Amino acid sequence: MAYAQGFAPNFKLGFVFSSGSPSQQRQPLMFLAAHCGFSLKFYDGVCARSFKFQKPSIVAAKHGSVRGLRALKSVELDQFVTSDDEEDEMGEGFFEAIEELERMRREPSDILEEMNDRLSARELQLVLVYFSQDGRDSWCALEVFDWLRKENRVDKETMELMVSIMCGWVKRLIQEQHGVCDVVDLLVDMDCVGLRPGFSMIEKVISLYWEMGEKEGAVLFVEEVLRRGIPYASEDKEGHKGGPTGYLAWKMMAEGDYRSAVRLVIRFRESCLRPEVYSYLVAMTAVVKELNEFAKALRKLKSFTRAGLVTKLDLEDVELAEKYQSDLLADGVRLSNWVIQDGSPSLYGVVHERLLAMYICAGHGIEAERQLWEMKLVGKEADGDLYDIVLAICASQKEGNATARLLTRLDLASSLQKKKSLSWLLRGYIKGGHFTEAAETVMKMLELGFYPEYLDRAAVLQGLRKRIQQYGNLDTYVRLCKSLSDANLIGPCLVHLYIRKYKLWVVKML
Repeated sequence: MAYAQGFAPNFKLGFVFSSGSPSQQRQPLMFLAAHCGFSLKFYDGVCARSFKFQKPSIVAAKHGSVRGLRALKSVELDQFVTSDDEEDEMGEGFFEAIEELERMRREPSDILEEMNDRLSARELQLVLVYFSQDGRDSWCALEVFDWLRKENRVDKETMELMVSIMCGWVKRLIQEQHGVCDVVDLLVDMDCVGLRPGFSMIEKVISLYWEMGEKEGAVLFVEEVLRRGIPYASEDKEGHKGGPTGYLAWKMMAEGDYRSAVRLVIRFRESCLRPEVYSYLVAMTAVVKELNEFAKALRKLKSFTRAGLVTKLDLEDVELAEKYQSDLLADGVRLSNWVIQDGSPSLYGVVHERLLAMYICAGHGIEAERQLWEMKLVGKEADGDLYDIVLAICASQKEGNATARLLTRLDLASSLQKKKSLSWLLRGYIKGGHFTEAAETVMKMLELGFYPEYLDRAAVLQGLRKRIQQYGNLDTYVRLCKSLSDANLIGPCLVHLYIRKYKLWVVKML
């Protein structure tokens, strides 16, 4: 059902009475409540009157008037309390129970205990709805539910009814811009009567704030929940304990506001509010996504610069970009330390996996390689593609020792995996402008019977030709040409270079 996901459908809650005579107009006995997921209607022959009850703030029926409703022949409660059975009428006990509860001369539990045998499950649900209305004593509804729970009379339908009522109350508080303390107080009351739905009510409240555009209210609400130490969801099978901070951070991430999600978690932690450990992992994911988006933006900016669409970045811009990236990495490391400090060893593999993704996005080869080995030490093996990506990063930065360590895993790899990894190594060298090492990689691949991609071979030859013009060293170029010739691959590469050079010459002429 929708409630298992923490979302309740919106329907108006209200009692509507219809008169027996067609000439008489329908009169509402009760105030319209907030959106709660059901609609209650009484039909048949009494024209109800509204009047004041002992408490001036509450509207109800006078003694004897409620009893006059016993002639009603049908009750309809959309989704939850419905009945097509004409014999399923409200008995005398239902009206007497409402009268007694409204008088407040005795404890609700004593009244209900006395009338237990006279009230059906359907009638008890209607009592709940009656006291949930705007203008009624809502605490009485909670007392009724508490008694039902203690008597083991809360079935699935009754639980859904009470949860929907609670959602309506919370939504009304938010709409009327009550303080977050009032909302939290309501949740505390809910917990006191044992209302524990299958989903997290705290997450539902966060969603309500978010959907109503009260994002700052959601932050203040979570802060108040943490400050009071309100309990939330229990651990799952993997030992991950979800909670309000992580859920709110995830909401921010879903809208692409990754930086705010990171700052939220760090601020709560540094304020000694002790957010749940799982929220640190959510924030680390936000760091990865922000670094990835930042890397995409930088690549796009560089392409615009090469095309002459924007001016080249000056030193100050470069330093600002590097600082932003460095600050993000520092936040990620801080979050990882908190997970290791507060979390269980079962989370260590996930921590190193997040750190690996962060360093890959930032292009830090040595740190990324270290996380690969850290993952292996805690029993979490990284995907082979991640090894290849880190290998390419290390090659582009000419980190010889790291590259050599990563290549050792190829000794037991299949032919297909060897070719794939060497191709990543080759492209890493090409990207870093290390064409001598790239040429040696091409020759090694040819010796193993692997043919590098056409554009990769041409790129290496082109890079070596530029180096010849600068440094005059022909040895590597000649050896590569010989290896390509022996494999009958030199022709297409030279044609590619000729065509590319011709195109450049034509562009210059134009």
